Amino acid sequence: MPGPVLVRGTGLLGTSVGLGLRAEGVEVLLHDPSPAACGVAQDIGAGTVVDLEDPALAPALVVVAAPPDVTADVVVDSLRRWPRAWVLDVASVKGAVLDAVAEAVSRGRLDDGAPPRFLATHPMAGSERSGPVAARGTLFTAAPWVLCPTSETDPGAVEAGEALARALHADVHRMDAAEHDSSVALISHLPQIAASLVAARLQDAPDASLALAGNGLRDTTRIAASDPQLWVQILSGNAHRLVPVLQGLRDDLARLVEVLEAPSAPGARLGVARLIADGNAGRARIPGKHGAPPQAFALVTVLVDDTPGQLARLFETIGRAGVNVEDMRMDHASGHRVGMVDVSVLPGRRDELVSVLTDAGWKVV
Repeated sequence: MPGPVLVRGTGLLGTSVGLGLRAEGVEVLLHDPSPAACGVAQDIGAGTVVDLEDPALAPALVVVAAPPDVTADVVVDSLRRWPRAWVLDVASVKGAVLDAVAEAVSRGRLDDGAPPRFLATHPMAGSERSGPVAARGTLFTAAPWVLCPTSETDPGAVEAGEALARALHADVHRMDAAEHDSSVALISHLPQIAASLVAARLQDAPDASLALAGNGLRDTTRIAASDPQLWVQILSGNAHRLVPVLQGLRDDLARLVEVLEAPSAPGARLGVARLIADGNAGRARIPGKHGAPPQAFALVTVLVDDTPGQLARLFETIGRAGVNVEDMRMDHASGHRVGMVDVSVLPGRRDELVSVLTDAGWKVV
């Protein structure tokens, strides 16, 4: 894709964009209000720090990776500074940014030719960690990257957005901004809130109780480690799309509490069963491996000593058998130096794999 590309904001996303583009041979320029963040991003190879006031600065594309609460201002500033550049943002909420650009035009801060040069986008990738030190050039590989063009958006801006996403090996999707914001409220913002609420219940839990925790609790609360300041901005920016989703969750929770307050009442057990079954049905709709339709895999659980090289040896045995690992997870037995590795395989290969592993001396549960 053509360069230079100016990345404004050197947090997790911006620095990852820089690293990924540099790996593809694209010239990347960096700017961030924080000299420390910008310096770290430059030191790890994400690009070259520049001065925005340099009159020779002429980016072909500006990627705004600023915090959500200032994204719109940085987009407007970029459109004003570089009237020949395409400008796109990578914030989690799209409607607010588009509204801000339209308002800037109406107030005379931008000319009518500015909005067509702007493309609202959102790469659906990230981490519970933040900052440039958490960045990696492969962050967007195989991840959805949503483009939200309007009826005014110049085709050149859309082409630039597609070129950026493909250079970073992302999967390009197109969606209306309102549809996007409603979608992320359900599939991204709601899980974050649920994880944080569950994890908050653990603050005063006895140590003896937490010692019993397994992968279920760890999986459920993993994203509860996310940056509070970032999520204040995201949730506030998408509040009107998120509130109806939370109201539905509140209604379901209220029904469950009512049932459990009288668990022996007629119909109570059916109510609980229906709630769990509804969860089964919803989870079954989540796309499977590589975005394919969901598929049920067979689990093979293997006990593995918690010593160096054991996982490599296990997967070498599986590889020699010619069985593909569709998924894998590992749990540790409390108080013992042993792990339980759950290997997901196609159902038709399960018995064969169990036989191969057993013959090779592995203990299959």
